[in-house]
Amino acid sequence: MQTIVIVGGGAGGLELATRLGDTMGRKGRAKIILVDRSPTHFWKPLLHTVASGKRDPQVFQIEYSAQAAEHGFQFIHAEMRSVDRASRTLELAPCMRDDGIAPPARTLEYSTLVLALGAVTNFYGVPGAAGHVCTLDHVGDAKGFYRRFLGACVRASQGGGEKVNVMIVGGGATGVELAAELAHSARALARYKVHTLDPARDVRISILERGSRILPHLPPEMSARAEKYLASRGIEVCTGAAVTSVEADTIHVDGVPRPATMTLWAAGVEGPAISKTFGLSLGRMRQIMVNASLQSVDDPNVFAIGDCASFVCPVKGAAPPRAQVAHQQAVFLAGALARREGAPLPEFRYRDYGSLVSLGPVAAVGVLFGGSVARQLPVSGATANLLYGMMYQKHLMALHGVVRAAAVMLVDWLRKRITPSVKLH
Repeated sequence: MQTIVIVGGGAGGLELATRLGDTMGRKGRAKIILVDRSPTHFWKPLLHTVASGKRDPQVFQIEYSAQAAEHGFQFIHAEMRSVDRASRTLELAPCMRDDGIAPPARTLEYSTLVLALGAVTNFYGVPGAAGHVCTLDHVGDAKGFYRRFLGACVRASQGGGEKVNVMIVGGGATGVELAAELAHSARALARYKVHTLDPARDVRISILERGSRILPHLPPEMSARAEKYLASRGIEVCTGAAVTSVEADTIHVDGVPRPATMTLWAAGVEGPAISKTFGLSLGRMRQIMVNASLQSVDDPNVFAIGDCASFVCPVKGAAPPRAQVAHQQAVFLAGALARREGAPLPEFRYRDYGSLVSLGPVAAVGVLFGGSVARQLPVSGATANLLYGMMYQKHLMALHGVVRAAAVMLVDWLRKRITPSVKLH
């Protein structure tokens, strides 16, 4: 019986493990194993809500072990250290458990390996960035950022006359969404008397975008609408602003220093450093180059999906690092691997359904695509916000089914009505 090992339990990896477990693992057609260094899954597109204190990750996380037991795959809590493609084995390093006990290191054999490693922040060689900025690569990063933001607000309110200057580098979806949610959180914290600052005057949130406009993947009119909305919330948007260096409490923009209580880097991503050790061809952003079937161009037994993969469509070009790409690749690969025995692999075709960007609790902007890019439908306001919320519901349905996903969303709806809109500690 073949062993399919999936490394990485993000949006694509966990969905793939769930689908393969249901179709192959339960029926004894293959052994499906998911490896991740975290015991729980949190949907990465919502990390900005953790960083702003809007969501408690412990409430919204999914236990890998529970998901594995329900869907016919095995979960191993470990970190991949190396791959020996000649012997088809992985070296796994143990992850410390909550009880302080670390299981022994182990070697894991595979017939087929799927790398779903995600991506990490790309600092583009800017001096001081790696050592002085916050990132949103993992849940721990988001929780740490909010703790710092909350602490900065409390200290400033006690210090008398101090300002909280939050610099967000990058005007893409992550930077814009975080800025909008932080502005809401600053007001909510003042309303709950956690700090005594005037949110409009004393908490200054700035987006630094090197390009000519924020949200460059959206039509210009949607970028302009988002910028206008952010300005109405007191958020400064600086376009054509190149960050040249970063220090502990200062950020240099085009060589000019600006005070920064804290800086978050959301200016781009690249494949994880371990990708360089596989002996596989990598793209410009350290992503694993794959063919039309999502196989590594160097090894037919190794597949890559999601942000760590470089898939280039002959017509539409490179697939962007988005959750919808990982979802579509997981659906494709689940079907392809199930029929792989003796049959040629089909080709993956990515369809761009558009993009939605949240502007806080009640607004969003975006564009929906029909059958072609020419048929695009701009959306904004409450309609876009409703559609944005449905993206997470779709992710839950892929993992839990319609009934359980609906139950989760109902509980979330009730929780919002009986708890504060932001974490207060």
